[in-house]
Amino acid sequence: MKKSYNVCLKDTVKTFTKRLFYALFDEEQEVTHAEYLEKTFLKTLSKLSIEDGAGTWKRFKENLPDIRRQLDLDAKAFENNDPASYNLEEIYLAYPGFHAISIYRLSHALYKLNVPILPRMMSEYIHGITGIDIHPGATIEESFYIDHGTGIVIGESSIIGKNVKIYQGVTLGGIQVSKSLASTKRHPTIEDNVCIYANATILGGDIVIGANSIIGANVWITQSVPENSLVTYQTEIKIRPKKNGIR
Repeated sequence: MKKSYNVCLKDTVKTFTKRLFYALFDEEQEVTHAEYLEKTFLKTLSKLSIEDGAGTWKRFKENLPDIRRQLDLDAKAFENNDPASYNLEEIYLAYPGFHAISIYRLSHALYKLNVPILPRMMSEYIHGITGIDIHPGATIEESFYIDHGTGIVIGESSIIGKNVKIYQGVTLGGIQVSKSLASTKRHPTIEDNVCIYANATILGGDIVIGANSIIGANVWITQSVPENSLVTYQTEIKIRPKKNGIR
């Protein structure tokens, strides 16, 4: 007999995550959705056979003020770094990178409370909307800035310091894929004040990108980088007149 899985929970978690995000930033939404959020959380954990749902919800709610504080710092980093931003309100309402970071910080709090599955479902919901894939197990300090964001991948054991900027297409990944490495640090450490430009790939759990470094676009890194470094990928681009007949 085939085993059944509660795949319909995807829809439940989608709505739960949306309303949790709304409630975090809007006091009216917080009041409106308070009962729904608690009931849905308890029901979801029950469906996932997770015990002590009430205690977990209480501990999770205690984390919300600090999550909001961190996200306000993230939003300020967006405003300070993006010349296209009109004002701070635009960051909260219209920036996919900020939306992805918000759901990451919420799911990370649940991950730290040892809640299985639900944090991944939340992160996959926002991944589908923004194209930004941040594993809830990653450790990301405050004032984190994502520009554009599409195609970013941040692996489970990544560690990212304060005031880090990451552009679209960046991968912080593992250098090899093996189930035996599940409990080891497989993803890189990015120290404070690092900027990583588009489509850079940084692989390996023992890799450290030193503080205040700039990682240029399209580089492939499998070794540590000292502090205050500039890493670039160089290729020759030739511009010459077209020959007749070439379109």
